[in-house]
Amino acid sequence: MIVYAHEMEKLIYTLVRAADWRAAEQAGAYHGSADDRRDGFLHFSTAPQLRASAAKHRAGIADLLMVEVATAALGAALKWEPASGGSRPGLFPHLYGALPLSAVAQVVPLPLDKDGLHQFPSSIP
Repeated sequence: MIVYAHEMEKLIYTLVRAADWRAAEQAGAYHGSADDRRDGFLHFSTAPQLRASAAKHRAGIADLLMVEVATAALGAALKWEPASGGSRPGLFPHLYGALPLSAVAQVVPLPLDKDGLHQFPSSIP
């Protein structure tokens, strides 16, 4: 049996505006951003992909949250696919369906530093 590196990822991450996350908490699931809904899946990143994703797609957003999710709780709805347009190397986790709150390991605020860059926890390389 072949096991690919991405299949060993136990945690994946998505970046969510605080107001959107509060709505997800009330609804019992996160249904994604406008970009997610347009693309038909929720965009996630692995820990090594997360900083570049934040810089490219969420730069300067002050009310951003890092949502850490256990991959084992997502089942077959989680697919590993290339970035759209092949703009970034590697495979990215995409969730085809809503994110159940039961799959969330933790939610961490990402404040901006004086240069406007998100401050990630030390667990993110």
